[in-house]
Amino acid sequence: MSFASGILTGKSAIVTGGATGIGSFIVRKLGALGANVGIVSRKEENLISAVNEFKASDDIDVAWCTGDVRDPEGIKKSFDQLAGKIGGIDILVCNAAGNFICPTEDLSWNGWRTVIEIDLNGTFNCCQAAFPHLKESTDGGRIISISTTQADFGWPGAAHAAAAKSGIQNLMKTLAAEWGKYNIRSNWISPGPIQGTEGVDRLIIQQGLADQVLERVPLGTFGKGEDIANAVVYFSSDTGRYVSGAGLAVDGGSQWNRGR
Repeated sequence: MSFASGILTGKSAIVTGGATGIGSFIVRKLGALGANVGIVSRKEENLISAVNEFKASDDIDVAWCTGDVRDPEGIKKSFDQLAGKIGGIDILVCNAAGNFICPTEDLSWNGWRTVIEIDLNGTFNCCQAAFPHLKESTDGGRIISISTTQADFGWPGAAHAAAAKSGIQNLMKTLAAEWGKYNIRSNWISPGPIQGTEGVDRLIIQQGLADQVLERVPLGTFGKGEDIANAVVYFSSDTGRYVSGAGLAVDGGSQWNRGR
């Protein structure tokens, strides 16, 4: 998909988990369209490597700051620091996530808690940390959370992630209702299987499920990171100015083909 050149010029965006996977595609797209982008992750080496790669391959200068989304006070300091570097926060992309395959009867409390803390609590912490900055956005703040189509169904082997992502979607609906008066839009994107991501590699390919998963995708292929990035741009730009509390499935139609 092609957007108008410079459609996000003057906008400032933070992408959590933006150093790798889907997050890195989102960073590239936002930066290419003119946004000032900052990324947050726990590992400094990943951040430095990603920022160098963005500069070398895409000629994009990306700011960075270490931060753990599970730490509300720490992530607030990280966001405030990044806001100073990139000129505020107009767009927040909550992308940081964790998951692993485990039958519910074998799932430990620590395993459950860890995924809930990263995915659901982390999204809440980031929204609160960004809130003072989003309120100041000239054209209205945007929150885009990365969910999954599995949040709308049962997810055998990933009850922790399914519960967390379902909670994220409800949080976005609630923020749309509460924060609309501040001109903040809150939406979410539900990716299907996206090739080249840790989720597909670890949860699908390494489990020997690639053929089985593709059979349920009407379009017959895995998605690409750029497909998710394009959806983020839709919500971030004027194209999505009257959309709030909504979800966009980017999954090749697979959520409607679960009976196969």
